[in-house]
Amino acid sequence: MSGRFIEVPYRMLPGETLDALLEAFVTRQGYDTTDTGEGMRGWVGELKRQLERGDLLIAHDLQTETTEVMTLAQWREFGRDLADDEED
Repeated sequence: MSGRFIEVPYRMLPGETLDALLEAFVTRQGYDTTDTGEGMRGWVGELKRQLERGDLLIAHDLQTETTEVMTLAQWREFGRDLADDEED
C-alpha cells in the first residue's frame, strides 16, 4: 500500500478541473453556500486561498483512481491509516 496516495500540485490542474474538485469538496463537506454572499463561487475562492496557504491539498488515490481535496488533517490521517495497514 506504500505510495498509494500522491499529492497533486493544484497549480498543475486546469482551472475548470480545480473548480469542479473544490465544488465537490464544498458539497461533500456540507458547507452553507449562502455564508459567503457569493454562493459556491465564494467558497471556491476561499478554498483556493486555503490551497495557496497549504491548509488544503489535492491527493490522487492510485488504488481507486480518484482525486480528492483533503485537509492537512485528513492527509495525515490517511498516512497513519496506511502505516497501520502495512503492519497487519
